[in-house]
Parts: sequence; C-alpha cells; structure tokens
Amino acid sequence: MTIDDTEKSELIEYRINQAFQTAEDAELLFSMNKIPAAVNRIYYSVFYCLLAFGLKYDFKTSKHLQLIGWFNKTFVATGLVKTEYGRIARDCYEYRKSADYDAFVNIEYSDVELLLSEMKSFLKMTRTYLSK
Repeated sequence: MTIDDTEKSELIEYRINQAFQTAEDAELLFSMNKIPAAVNRIYYSVFYCLLAFGLKYDFKTSKHLQLIGWFNKTFVATGLVKTEYGRIARDCYEYRKSADYDAFVNIEYSDVELLLSEMKSFLKMTRTYLSK
C-alpha cells in the first residue's frame, strides 16, 4: 500500500507527536521513581522518532534493531547526524530490553537521568532534521 505525500506528512507528524507525548510519560514515570517503566517510555520515544525517519525516507521494517541499523547506516555513518544519536538509539534499546526482560532490574537513577536528557536531544534533532 502506498500513501500520498499529504498522508505521509501527516503520519510523520503523528509519529513525532507520539514521541513527544511518550517523552512526557517517561518524565512523569521517572518523577514517580518508576524506573523500568520510565526506561521503556524513553526507548519508545526514540523509537517513534526512528519510525518518523523511516517514513520520511520510505524505509519499512517491523524489527527494532533493523530500524536502528538502518538509521545508523543512512544517517550516522554518512555524517548526516552526529554519531551520538546512533549511540543514543542503541543505548535506549539496550536499557529498555533490560528493564522489560531481565529478572532483576537494577538500573541506576543517574543512568536514567542521562537517558532522559539524551532522549530530549534525540527528539529535538528529529524535529529539526525532519522539518527540512
């Protein structure tokens, strides 16, 4: 199924808004000391940004790591975005995987503070890059 440019733009904007709303959820959960849930929402905020990139550049996948790999190959390796954004996406994924699946979750408060800060940077970069 193909979508026209207007639908594509609307869907990209939807994903970006979804990322910002999920970031708000992450901050709220973090303020309530719900660390694993906050980490999950941090990752999904970044993931929705990655989906917006995929939409903009016609990349489709249902696999999280494949999407991260495509982003790194297409934008980080080519210098279109700073290398830190590839690391942020990967770190958020790894922390989320640990928070969601490890038997004993032990994520430091300071690590989540850093993830929140990096998530905000990723959101800002996404909004700026995709509005070009």
